[in-house]
Amino acid sequence: MPPGTATTGDAHGPVRTTPRDGRPRPPAAPPAPPAPPARGAGALWADGFGRAGTRALQVLAVVAVVAVAVLAITRLTLIVIPVLVALVLAAAISPLVSWLRRRGAPSMLATWVSLLALVGVLTLVVWAVVRAVVAQWDELADSAVDGVAELQTLVSGLPFEITDAQVREAQDALQGLLASDAVGAGALAGLSATANFVTGFFLMVVVLFFFLKDGPRIWEFLLRPFEGERYERGRRVGTRTVQTLGGYVRGTAIVAAVDAVGIGIGLAVVGVPLVLPLSVLVFLLAFIPLVGATLAGALAALVALVALGPVQALVVVAVVVAVNQLEGNLLQPVVMARSLQLHPLVILVALTAGTVLAGITGAVLAVPIAASVWGAVQVWDGPGTPARFARRKRPETV
Repeated sequence: MPPGTATTGDAHGPVRTTPRDGRPRPPAAPPAPPAPPARGAGALWADGFGRAGTRALQVLAVVAVVAVAVLAITRLTLIVIPVLVALVLAAAISPLVSWLRRRGAPSMLATWVSLLALVGVLTLVVWAVVRAVVAQWDELADSAVDGVAELQTLVSGLPFEITDAQVREAQDALQGLLASDAVGAGALAGLSATANFVTGFFLMVVVLFFFLKDGPRIWEFLLRPFEGERYERGRRVGTRTVQTLGGYVRGTAIVAAVDAVGIGIGLAVVGVPLVLPLSVLVFLLAFIPLVGATLAGALAALVALVALGPVQALVVVAVVVAVNQLEGNLLQPVVMARSLQLHPLVILVALTAGTVLAGITGAVLAVPIAASVWGAVQVWDGPGTPARFARRKRPETV
């Protein structure tokens, strides 16, 4: 009983409760009558099957929206892919722009310095790779001829016989394929792809420039329709996305550089040609999680097999495995722990989906995009509060 009240009644129990000032308490409201049962067409949606049908229609609507979005993205890859690449690169080098601005550099100067530094590094790498390939191409060609001859010798020792006539038929079939209309159509398709690549590259550079120069202002413009908590959520999501993308790219670059240096030293010790191009290829393929290191090791072992022989190829495989184990067990957990908090199964699914939708570029971008989405979920309801569906509600032990 609250303080300052008195109860009056008889033998049958209390009748009413009044405050000590003598004023009666208003009577309690009667309980609301039960809702009448649904009739007619509404009754079909009131039972369990009706609720399941409603949820199914909602799921179909969401799937339809996602399908339309994916279809639009696949049709507009010439625009979407350069913008996504520019966003990832801007998140990676934005600390340099911020550092220059804190040191008193004007915004335009900081943007140009960062952009030219990135373009200069990429140009230097491409020039070094092309020069190494041109310098060692004759040696690799001679080694390839010797490797083919050795392969023919190995084939001649197989239990089944491969005659010279069969070899000539295979050569004639290959020459006919090269002279066919399909090869010409493929060449035209290659020219079209090259033109699209050049266009997309210049678009990416322009978009990257504006992201570096006006990135926060662009995001504030996109948040204009939101107010209050929705606006704060948008700011949290934008900040976390930039942090996740930048951390992922910088961490992957560190891991890839260690892989490239370690495998490159191993290739140089073994005597494999094209060490610099293969090291750069190892660096680039490291941006494809799970399978990139395997592909790089397979290509390096193939070059060693053609140029030197099976023993050296096995040594290269051992070097690649050792470097990958060192990177996966020691370096990657330290460097990538905060930027990539995804289960390997999620990474594999995202990698497959990105490859199906956009090829190699999709394979490179799928995992950082998935990590950014999960990072946005982690700050959806607050700086350290995930969205309700993603919160841990019980001890998850098995």
